[in-house]
Amino acid sequence: MTTAATLTSTGVVVAKKDHSKLVGGVAQAVVGGFGLWAFGLGSRTSGAAHTIFGFKNQDGSGPGPLSIDARTFAILFAVIAIVCGLVRAFAPVSKRVRTTLDIVFVAAFVLSFLIWGAAGNSSGLPVPSILALTATSSVPFVLGALSGLLSERSGVVNIAIEGQFLAGAFAGALTASVTGSVWAGLIAGCAAGALISSLLAVLANRYLIEQVVLGVVINLLCSGLTGFFYDRLMANNGTEYNTPPTFSNISIPGLSSIPVIGPLFDQNIVFYASYLLVPIVWFAMYRTRWGLRTRAIGEHPVAADTVGVKVLGLRYWNLLLAGLLSGLGGVWLTIGLTGPFGKDMSDGKGYIAIAALIVGRWTPVGSMGAALLFGFATELQLILSSQGTPIPSEFLQMIPYVVTIFLVATIGGVVRPPAAENKPFVKG
Repeated sequence: MTTAATLTSTGVVVAKKDHSKLVGGVAQAVVGGFGLWAFGLGSRTSGAAHTIFGFKNQDGSGPGPLSIDARTFAILFAVIAIVCGLVRAFAPVSKRVRTTLDIVFVAAFVLSFLIWGAAGNSSGLPVPSILALTATSSVPFVLGALSGLLSERSGVVNIAIEGQFLAGAFAGALTASVTGSVWAGLIAGCAAGALISSLLAVLANRYLIEQVVLGVVINLLCSGLTGFFYDRLMANNGTEYNTPPTFSNISIPGLSSIPVIGPLFDQNIVFYASYLLVPIVWFAMYRTRWGLRTRAIGEHPVAADTVGVKVLGLRYWNLLLAGLLSGLGGVWLTIGLTGPFGKDMSDGKGYIAIAALIVGRWTPVGSMGAALLFGFATELQLILSSQGTPIPSEFLQMIPYVVTIFLVATIGGVVRPPAAENKPFVKG
């Protein structure tokens, strides 16, 4: 168990125990125990029930199916989840090992659940389709998490990602409908996200408004504005203002024919850009002068100011870039995926992106991993709909939010945000 030093009123330094590691590990062990009882020892996996994993692509290429004993493997993975939680709670392990344990716990519990959910079904789980659904559903979470990363690493909390998604989706769909060009819609959507983010930057840095409250207000503003213009323009003139073209898929020769993962390489340009931005942001954040200065103003802005870094100027610039990314996330929701705009179609995805950022420890790669998990949870209802799983659809719809709360509580509670986050900087 880790400890933290606190200074009492008498000037004596006292060691204070940090219970977050213990609580998180015990919570994981309890959830793993539930999986052992419900999935491994449940009636669905009893007898000779088997779970089939299918690996063929839609064109029929790929290896044959894999059939496993449902009870044996559901129990095995549930036990692994329990062990990960107990080790995390009670063993003196480093942060890197705890991260590995968290990853193994999530993977083991998910596999136990999937084995139980598909037990006894002859059609099996289509692994290529699951991977493709997870990756496409995760795109807004990835872009939103990267947007939040740029903002919060600069010291500004960006709760307004939800509003930026809505602005980007509305502007992208409207512009693409009027012009007939997906590229015009892309530019308009990114610009709309940047405009909303610039509003956040000005009000937070110039007028020093409390950033969390400001983000919530901006989200409500964007919801109201896009809803109003939807009713006035799109609802009555959908053919003219809400029938945008969508980006066509670009099949990458060679890669798109790889068994199992081939569908991931037959997507559109927004999809590819979203995942390519992860290594780009990582390199820029940890291997460039800009990244060093960004991390400095997010941790010690006063110290950065004393060595000549223009703190406010860099915060404005980074929030503009963040708005472009979340605007692109909004573009994905319309002309990158479904086409037409719908009222409040972001549906809480901006908040889930913030959760992915927290679970991912404010790092690009970690945030992408958390985003993929949330994307998988979002598509779980569709994945299990053909398996005859005895879970009401209403409960399946709750899974993304339950997963978000659980992971933020058990994993996010042991991470530290940038020190200067939500602390306005006033140049002395």
